[in-house]
Order: sequence, then structure tokens, then C-alpha cells
Amino acid sequence: MNRLNKLVAIALPALLLAGCELGRKEQEQVGPRGTALVLIADPDSKAKVGEIPAPPYELTAEMVAGEKAGTAYENVQVLGDTSVDEFNYLMQAMTTWIAPDGSNIKDAGCTYCHNPENMASDEKYTKVVARKMLLMTRNINANWRPHFANNYGETAGQENAGVTCWTCHRGNPVPVNNWSTAVPDPGNITGNKRGGNTPAASVAYASLNYDPFTDYLAGKDNIRVGGKAFPTAASSAAIQTTEKTYGLMMHMSQGLGVNCTFCHNSNNFAKWDDSRSQRVNAWYGIRMVRDINNNYISALGDVWPANGKGLYGNRRGPHGDPYKVNCATCHQGVNKPLGGVKMLKDYPTLKGNYAAPAPVVATAPAAAPAPASAETAAAPAKPAA
Repeated sequence: MNRLNKLVAIALPALLLAGCELGRKEQEQVGPRGTALVLIADPDSKAKVGEIPAPPYELTAEMVAGEKAGTAYENVQVLGDTSVDEFNYLMQAMTTWIAPDGSNIKDAGCTYCHNPENMASDEKYTKVVARKMLLMTRNINANWRPHFANNYGETAGQENAGVTCWTCHRGNPVPVNNWSTAVPDPGNITGNKRGGNTPAASVAYASLNYDPFTDYLAGKDNIRVGGKAFPTAASSAAIQTTEKTYGLMMHMSQGLGVNCTFCHNSNNFAKWDDSRSQRVNAWYGIRMVRDINNNYISALGDVWPANGKGLYGNRRGPHGDPYKVNCATCHQGVNKPLGGVKMLKDYPTLKGNYAAPAPVVATAPAAAPAPASAETAAAPAKPAA
């Protein structure tokens, strides 16, 4: 019996610790002392940024001042305000970012979007999509600075903070991190569980609502916590809505490689006054992602081919809606996309100082600030999400 007790004494702690991450941990204090604003990370599981492609060649001032692409080439609908050399420079970079030569992609390189016999033709849907994505990239860089500029924690050089095609694609025609509506199938053997009790990667394998994206990153539902066990007309959120909110928060935590205190003060998760300014950045980021999904991706409509009919693989999810973006699409496990490298400085034509054909960027309630200091932000008192 004594031997059995010893075995139990050894095995039980091992069993209890089986779900824990063993090994060394890194801690970083990101807020004032006493606020429990500490990031804890496992250095062995940190996401790796990888090699970032160098610019195709040096772009000189003389090249930028040359003839405009809109007059030299036919059917240039987006980049006509750039010089011919800038245009060709960006086109060469885009083939590396999205359909690099030598890859397994069908028609890699220029022919991924173009008919080599008629470069001006729009016969390939990928060219129509690429044009819309260029508009989207310019819109992000010109109009969504409240989300990403302050994320770099500096003032000098913020004009170079932004995105390029590489930020999301990383050499893939479709970004690896994407989502489509996960409508439950009542005819499935698992039945209709109303979106819950199915551990899924999208919510860190928690038994929470596994599709918080349809309502929050495409729809405009309010993102709330603090649900009530017995909801009434006066309740701010029902339990199911609260679980969906936590599902989204779990996704954001994974997508950025951070824990809750990257944005929230654990003394009071709901209180904005004591939160970090990153919470304000996230507020704008949610609205930026909605803008991208609704006004650029879903807006392409039937341009996206039906599943099984695309030349380059499926572009739609199992329920027919196109694959869309979430936080992980850009961040890919790090809180600063590409580890903070500012590629935009090498591709100024993507900054897009123009009036984007998208709705006006939302203004955070109670005048949410975008301060230079990451620790002095006074966030909105009661934001909508």
C-alpha cells in the first residue's frame, strides 16, 4: 500500500501539470507597477517573423519623376498616378509577395494575374482582385493610422508605419490566416450546438463560440463581456454573447502572441481609464478589419469564383462566403506585424494619399486618443465595442 501511495504521490502532480506549459518563461512589465500589466511569454513558442524580401532594386528620384503609368499603359485604374518605373518596381515586388516564380503556384509570376499576350486585359479574376486589394492597401495606410501608427511606440518615422501585400500574404496567393462563416450543420452527427462546446483552434481550443468573426469582424455587433446568468431587458449581454466576446479575445491573444494584460488592466478588465493605449489601437483595429471584409473582400461578390471553379484553388469557405481577414492575418503571432519592420518606406506608392472609396473611419466614443506614450492613454469611457 505504501508503494502504491508513493506512485500516486508522483503521478498525481504530473497529471495535474500535464496541461501546463513547462520550461522557462519571460516576463515584461508593460504598465505602471501595481497594475498587474505584465506580459508572460514562452520564448520557445514565440512566432518567428522570417526573412523579409528586399526591394527589387533601387528606386531613384529621377525614376519617380518619370512618365506616369496611366499614360504609358492601358487600363491602369489604380496606380495611374505613379511613374512607369514605380509601377514596374511595385509589380515586380508583388510577384514575390503573392505568386513568386519557382513556387508551386499555377502561373506564378506576372501570368498569375495577366494574360501575357494582352497585359491590359481583365480576363483573369485575380487581376480584378489585385486591383481591389491595392485600393484596400492604400486605404489602410491613408485612413487607418489610428490603429497602427501608435503601435510602434514612437513619433519619428510613423509615416512609414503601414502595410504592404507581404504583411498578410508572405508569398502565398491567399493569406494563411483567414476565416469564413462557420454555420453549424444541424444534419451533422454532432448536431447544432449553437456555435459552442466544440473546442476549435479559432478560440484557442476553448469550448466557446468558435465563430466570433461573422458577427464581430464582418457584422457590427457590440462586443461585450459581463453577461448575466439570467438575462433581462436591462442586461448588457447574455451569457452566449459574453462567450462569443471571450472567443474573439482568445483569437486576438493568439493572433498577437500576447496575454490579456497587453490591453487590459487585470484589476478591472472592463474599465477603460485604467487600460493601456493598446486597447484603443485594438478598438480601431476591429473597425479596420470590418472595413476590409465588407468594403473590399465581400464587396467583390461574384468576382470570387465558386468553389471548384477557380484556377488557383478555392477562394470561398464551405458556406459560400469568401475567405476574410482577422487579427492573425497581419500579425501572425506577433504584436507588431513583421516584428516592427517598416516595409512601407520602400514602397511609397502604397501610402495612398487619396480619397478612398470606403466609409469614413469610425471615431472612438469619448474622443479616444492616439498618444505617443503607450502608458499615458486615457481610453474612451464606454466604447461600443
